[in-house]
Amino acid sequence: MITYPVIVIGLIVLYILNSIKVLREYERGVIFRLGRVLPQPKGPGIILVFSPIDRMVKISLRLVTMDVPPQDVITRDNVSVKVNAVLYFRVMEPLKCVIEVQDYLYATSQLAQTTLRSVLGQVDLDDLLSEREKLNAHLQEIVDKQTDPWGIKVQLVEMKHVDLPENMVRAIAKQAEAERDRRAKVIHADGEFQAADKLTQAADIISRNPQALQLRFLGTLSEIATEKNSTIIFPLPMELLKAFSFDRGQENK
Repeated sequence: MITYPVIVIGLIVLYILNSIKVLREYERGVIFRLGRVLPQPKGPGIILVFSPIDRMVKISLRLVTMDVPPQDVITRDNVSVKVNAVLYFRVMEPLKCVIEVQDYLYATSQLAQTTLRSVLGQVDLDDLLSEREKLNAHLQEIVDKQTDPWGIKVQLVEMKHVDLPENMVRAIAKQAEAERDRRAKVIHADGEFQAADKLTQAADIISRNPQALQLRFLGTLSEIATEKNSTIIFPLPMELLKAFSFDRGQENK
C-alpha cells in the first residue's frame, strides 16, 4: 500500500524533473521570479525553472535575417519608387530586449521600414541608384543607434530591389544612350585632335628636313608595289616642270 510520504516524495521528484530545462548553446533564458527579473540570464545547458514562481523567456542569440517589405518612397526629386531591403541583426543583451521592448522582432521591423522611407525620401533618384553602398551604411548606422537601447546590434542593411515606374525606366534608358553617344563623340573628337596634332608635327619636321619627304615617298612606293596595282602615280617636283617649260619656250623662238 502506497503511503502518504511516498506520494509526497513522488510529487516532489516530478516537480523537480518538470523544472529542469535545457538551453542550447545559442539560447539564453531570462528568468522572472515573482515578477522580478534575475540579474543574469541563464544558459546554455541545464537550468532550473521553478514554476509557477519562475517564468522563463527564451531568447536566441543567432543572427536574424529580416526582410523589409517594399516601401513606397518619394525621392527628393518627386519620383515615386518601391524599395525593399534586408536587415541583419542579433541580440547582444537578452535582458534589455525583453524588458525594454514588448516584441523586439516587430519593433525592429517597423523601425527599419520607417527609417527606409525617411532616409531615401531625402535623396535624388540618381543617388538612390548609384550610391547604394553609402545609403546602406547610413541606414545601418541609424537603425543600429535606435535599437541599441533594446540590446540589439544591427550589423548590415542592404537594399535588394528598387522598382521604378515604366516611364522612368524608359527615361533612364534614353539618358544612358545619350551619355554613351556623348562619350563616343568625345572620344572621336579627341582622336581627331591627336591625329591633327601629330600631322602638324610631321609637317613641321618635313618642312625642316626635305630628305624626310623623300623617305616618305620611297616608303609609299614600296607599299604600292606590294599591292600589285596596275597604275602608279609619281609626283614630280615643280622645279623639274618649270625647267621643261623653259626649254620648250626656247625652241619656239
